This record gives sequence, structure tokens and C-alpha cells, in this order.
Amino acid sequence: MAHVLVVTLNPALDLSIQLPRLEPGAVNRTRSSHLAAAGKGLNVAQVLVALGHRVTLSGFLGADNDTAFVQACRRDGIEDASLRLPGETRINAKLAEDDGRVTDVNGPGLEVSEAALAELTEALVACCETAAPSAVVVTGSLPPGVSPAALARLVETLKASGIPVWVDTSGPALTAALAVAPHAAKPNEQELAEWAGGPLDDPASQLDAARRLHAAGVEESILSLGAAGTLWVSRRGEWRAIPPSVQVKSTVGAGDTLLAALLHGVIADQAPQDALRQATALAAEAVRHVGVGNPHVEDFQQLLQQTRVTRCGDTRQEGA
Repeated sequence: MAHVLVVTLNPALDLSIQLPRLEPGAVNRTRSSHLAAAGKGLNVAQVLVALGHRVTLSGFLGADNDTAFVQACRRDGIEDASLRLPGETRINAKLAEDDGRVTDVNGPGLEVSEAALAELTEALVACCETAAPSAVVVTGSLPPGVSPAALARLVETLKASGIPVWVDTSGPALTAALAVAPHAAKPNEQELAEWAGGPLDDPASQLDAARRLHAAGVEESILSLGAAGTLWVSRRGEWRAIPPSVQVKSTVGAGDTLLAALLHGVIADQAPQDALRQATALAAEAVRHVGVGNPHVEDFQQLLQQTRVTRCGDTRQEGA
């Protein structure tokens, strides 16, 4: 279908550890452990490839332990264009206990110099000029050495190429990015509340904040509400989706799935209710297991039919 450039500045290797119970200060024996390439950028890339797009994944990787990322890109058909830096990509440990409690221990990431960021920026601009992707997705946290202001400058630089820039980050990085009005952003309820300056504890306040974000220049204003669904304000109208009820195993990757699938719908010029329904249903599929949503599962059509989409201000629900 289309070519999408995905930028992840602070990728990670996820070390998943399963153990009966975590005893701090004691020797703990695991049931199993698994080390794999991870991060929001890789998640978004995987979903876009599954939906039929060509994806280039760029950003920073540690040269000393990039094997898992090389293998993941080769396996999933993702073009690896990440800049290698001396050292190791951070490792995030996830300790899962039998009672369902999960403890995350996240590393800070590689130190990124101004020269390295300038080199990456030059490569991204060249890709935009020569390959003309349909969109650029900038996603994930910031590594040491990259400030929120630097992220904002990167977004502005990429916007100047004329390619729509989609942003998914959090905290001060999100605040800085929103100040330069990327084409699209996907804050969650808490993140948008911080930007809006007040709680979003009812549908009216949520819609008002999403409208304000859209009016501030963010063309695709996407509010992720978890189990309560998705709110999307754009030139296509104002839409709300409620996902089907599913058994939740892991929410990691659901937001990335939502973003990638909605981008797919926009690129494919789907009707807004269809694009939002597919993205919300695929995010619901993602929470049923570890990993991102799979659009090829046997019951995906059922999930689509169970996803309710309503145009804001309209009591009529759009069925599948």
C-alpha cells in the first residue's frame, strides 16, 4: 500500500521474567525468561506491516547488542535504518508473578550527542525527500541527551518536508511536541488533561479537550481512553468508539496498535467510522495476549461487529 517512516529514539530490549513470587532482597528463581526486541516504534512498525504497508524503522540502536532488532526487522519485513551508536541498547526488565502483579524496571537508554541527533535528523530528512513516505511516526520516550525542545525541533524539521508527522510520546516530550502542532497526536486521558489544564472526567470535557487540541493545529486529535474506547476529532468529524468486551491479558502494545491502525485507515482514505472501528477493534484484539494486535485472527470480523462507533452529537450508533 504505502510507505511509512517510523522513528523511535529510545528503543529497548525487553527481558520478560516469569516467577512464582518476587521476594525483594532474596534469591529468586524464575519459571522462564525471554529477551526480545521491543518498544513503541517496533510495535507500530509490526502493525503497519501486518496491514500491508512498507515500513522503514529508524532511530538509535546500541551497536553492541542490536542482534535482536536485526532479527525482528528481518522476520517482519521491516527496513532497518536505525543509526548505530557505541554501547548497548537499554534493557527493560518485566517481572511477572503468578498472582498477575508485574514489576517494570526500565533503563534510561543510550546517551545521544548533539552530533548523533543531527546525523539522524539529516538521514530522516533525506528519506522524506527521496522516498516520500505517506507519513512519519515519531514515537516513544526520549533517551538521555535528547531534550523535549530537541524533539520539538525534530518534529518541526520533519513537518517542513511536507510529510504528515504523527507523534505518540508522553510527559514534557508530549507537551513540547504539541506546541509545534504535529499532524496527529494520541494522548491518553491523563496526558490530555495535563495539556488542557483540568480533569477529563466525563464525555463532555473529553470532547472539549480533543476539540481544543484539534483547534491548536493537531489535525488528527486522538484521545485514547483504554477500556472506555477512543475519541477522534479531525476534519472528518468527531467520532467516539467503544471496544468490545474482551478478557485482558496485557495492555502493552494496545495504544501502539490503535495508532498504527488508525494511520492505516487515514492513508487508505477509509470512511472515518470504518477507520476508527478497525483501529479500536484491533487494539481490543491486542489486549487479549502479549504483543500487538493481529488483524488476521479468525474472529476479527466478530470484534469489528462488536465495536460501537458513534458520531459525537448523534445518538445513532454506526454498525459494522
